Amino acid sequence: MPQSLAQLYVHLIFSTKNRERWLVPDLHPEMHAYMGGILNRHDCMPVEINSEPDHVHVLFRLGRTAAVSDVVAHVKKGTSDWLRARSREFAGFYWQGGYGAFSVSQSGVDEVRTYIREQQEHHRRRTFQEEFLEFLRRYEVDYDERYLWD
Repeated sequence: MPQSLAQLYVHLIFSTKNRERWLVPDLHPEMHAYMGGILNRHDCMPVEINSEPDHVHVLFRLGRTAAVSDVVAHVKKGTSDWLRARSREFAGFYWQGGYGAFSVSQSGVDEVRTYIREQQEHHRRRTFQEEFLEFLRRYEVDYDERYLWD
């Protein structure tokens, strides 16, 4: 085949360091747009982005030559720098060291978009930690809980 073709969707989830509640709702629209711009600059297409005060969900189409770990590093560093430049109140802001990245089939994109859009509703019933552990179980990801949270 003379060309390389790919259509891979990733549901990315990551938290603020120690799940501190830095991400106030007034900040969300501008921060989500900024994250989307970072994704676009790295040949990825943002599909849905939403956040709670202590974590973010991002559904994006991975660029054909992009590596998930590189994309995540750019998004986290870029938004950290943006937040700190925006206001001195973010001087102590950090994302957690790790992240969760889960594959999404084309047929599952709409369901994941809806899930991400409805974050506020989900978190009336459960914490970020409960939600994240459920993703790890559903995707059968091996983990050691001693190293899961920072």
